[in-house]
Amino acid sequence: MSLIIPKNYKQTLMPETTELAIQVLKRTFQENLSQELRLRRVTAPLFVLSGTGINDDLNGVERAVKFPIRCMGDRQAEVVHSLAKWKRMKLAAYQIAPGYGLYTDMNAIRSDEDLDNLHSLYVDQWDWERTIRPEDRNVDYLKRTVRSIYTLLKEIEVIVYEQFPHITPTLPENITFIHTEELLRMYPDLSPRDREFKAAEKFGAIFLIGIGGALSNGEKHDGRAPDYDDWSTPNEDGYSGLNGDIILWNNVLKISFEISSMGIRVDREALKRQLDICGCPERSGLTFHKALLNDELPSSIGGGIGQSRLCMFFLQKAHVGEVQASIWPEDQIRECEKNNIFLL
Repeated sequence: MSLIIPKNYKQTLMPETTELAIQVLKRTFQENLSQELRLRRVTAPLFVLSGTGINDDLNGVERAVKFPIRCMGDRQAEVVHSLAKWKRMKLAAYQIAPGYGLYTDMNAIRSDEDLDNLHSLYVDQWDWERTIRPEDRNVDYLKRTVRSIYTLLKEIEVIVYEQFPHITPTLPENITFIHTEELLRMYPDLSPRDREFKAAEKFGAIFLIGIGGALSNGEKHDGRAPDYDDWSTPNEDGYSGLNGDIILWNNVLKISFEISSMGIRVDREALKRQLDICGCPERSGLTFHKALLNDELPSSIGGGIGQSRLCMFFLQKAHVGEVQASIWPEDQIRECEKNNIFLL
């Protein structure tokens, strides 16, 4: 996505007030998330050992930032992309019962990102994971969890409005659920990105189900690694997949705006199937994968909710650099400044 400059953009808050608002939003949302989903806070790693299968592959093409550990014979460590698999291992280690879970502050470096209004080298999100029963591995349970999170987003919107009445709410009352196959049928001549755009604009807030598996046209809506979200299990809606993205309509940039990727995680059958589909069955010998195949990990649901993205959306900012400190191309900084967008 290229840089978007909204016409006649004005800052909703001055930088000093923005910093205070960020603090309020982050503190309030994580407290409410913890209470709503019954999650305890845990401390997370910034990096993990390479070759264990614990780090996430995201779309399967992003390169992790790596470095040698001198006192361990230059064994390689890599900065996390996210913590989907690490969290599930912690659920097992802490023996967290079904219906309860954990969350953490995840900080990552994604050096392959194309930098624009939404994408930064620095990623900060609340990573959460919840133990579920095997019988909860269904699309109804997924939808109920999404609705709970969407309620929290609506509450944050009200809090912002109460403190800053000129920042008026934009979210619809309810979130709309759409499967990627349904979206393809709705807009068969559009690209996946443009389909999301149209649906988000029409409904205001959508949860797009089944991201990662092949559609009826033989293409994927988007990539997903094979070893955390379950995108291949048939569900009771007549499609495949128990995962998805929460996507909002961004009224400042006039685009679809992903704020969370989440889903019910693979069981041993889904893991084997998805490793085969993606042509990487050899991963079954890695630490995480062996534990799952040996039934040493609980069934779970989890995801990530972007911290800077949440602040950007609800404070109605035009660029993620207005709510986080990172590195941006010089020409992008200059172009933003010319249009009243000042990056931290």
